Amino acid sequence: MRTLSEVQSIQGEAGNFDVELLQKPRYIDPSKCIACGACAEKCPKKVDDPYNAGLSKRKAAYVEYAQAVPLKYAIDPNHCIFLQKGKCGACKKICPTGAVDFDQKPQTVHLNVGSVVLAPGFTPFNPSIFDNYQYAKLPNVVTSLEYERILSASGPTHGHITRPSDGKSPKKIAWFQCVGSRDLNKCDHAYCSSVCCMYAIKEAVISKEHEGGDLDCAIFFMDMRTHGKEFERFYDNAKTKQGVRFIRSRVHTITPVGNTGDLEVRYVTEDGSIQKEVFEMVVLSIGLETSSEVVQLAERLGVELTSGKFCNTSSFEPVATSRPGIYVCGAFQGPKDIPQAVIDASAAASAAGEILTEARGSLIRKAEKIPQTDIAGQRPRIGVFVCRCGINIAGVVDVPAVAEYAKTLPYVEFATDNLYSCSQDTQNAIAQLIKEKGLNRVVVAACTPKTHEPLFQETLVN
Repeated sequence: MRTLSEVQSIQGEAGNFDVELLQKPRYIDPSKCIACGACAEKCPKKVDDPYNAGLSKRKAAYVEYAQAVPLKYAIDPNHCIFLQKGKCGACKKICPTGAVDFDQKPQTVHLNVGSVVLAPGFTPFNPSIFDNYQYAKLPNVVTSLEYERILSASGPTHGHITRPSDGKSPKKIAWFQCVGSRDLNKCDHAYCSSVCCMYAIKEAVISKEHEGGDLDCAIFFMDMRTHGKEFERFYDNAKTKQGVRFIRSRVHTITPVGNTGDLEVRYVTEDGSIQKEVFEMVVLSIGLETSSEVVQLAERLGVELTSGKFCNTSSFEPVATSRPGIYVCGAFQGPKDIPQAVIDASAAASAAGEILTEARGSLIRKAEKIPQTDIAGQRPRIGVFVCRCGINIAGVVDVPAVAEYAKTLPYVEFATDNLYSCSQDTQNAIAQLIKEKGLNRVVVAACTPKTHEPLFQETLVN
């Protein structure tokens, strides 16, 4: 895995490509970083956090999100005081392992590969061009991605639904569909983004579950496209059981109501009558589009695009690009949801492997059999690892107190708490602690063993 890397060019032919990468500096040595967070804690520079859609702040020394792989910090060169002005350097002084390295430079790396899979994803549509919606001018008009982070337990409001202007819990929320999709007039996007209908219904249903029956949720739509397994049933359930209102209309204008932060919406119903309603918050269901950087990448690689700037493929070879040996999956092939993107990825991996059949297995190394330790008759040496799971567990359980209590129990040699016990970095740390502490029994207090038990068993074996 190569992070902070950009593909500059791909030369050669299928089965023998030379890929040129520009690897940007992260200014922190991954081999030394232990993800303790001391650099971020000490860093004085705060910037908008893109992971939370700019609704919260992060430091110039940061990790993208709590489950990032690899879980290594980086320094943002555009905002770091030392890299911009030559002052500060607090992170370097505080780092316990000396991982901060301001002398790192960009590097050009060449890789010899047989096939390539393009999965650059998408960028959310920016609705600022819609003057009539006044996004970025009216704080209580938010995008669906921003609202998604508000709903999230790991988001800026820890899952509590509050509107940005005053922190008040809204009692009436509207969703506007097809913002940045099916619109040739404003944004030249004739295509349907395919995911917006379902995520709007999901957000409305979850909002009502959070706030109870008092919350009024209304979705303004042109056509409700709920294609997918059980999607239509989910839509019907939202209408008939959850009480979500569905109004077939494309809203033209949002008008602020004085200084209250409320928003007046005027719309035309199916029978032609003009109605107006006041909402406390409006969510714009934004579409998916290909970023300008990905368009430039496609030009450099010689990969054809459609009129909508997605990768051009055929119906019978949906993961094959116009250049042999280069494949595509996910939203770059066309707007789609996560299950379809996963199917795409499997198909692209299969196609990429198909042209490498002659070389298959030539670089595989056999797994070494690790000798098992016989602990029969030994005094128990127990290690206890309590998982926070972000705030999913820590929000209801005092995890540090549980870990401290575990230390007082008989035969417990070591106990600690982890942010995410299932992450690869934590798995490696657990394996290392088992060796260092000579543990012969391990207790992991985390999510259900139905899904996670095999993961921790593998850690013990290794």
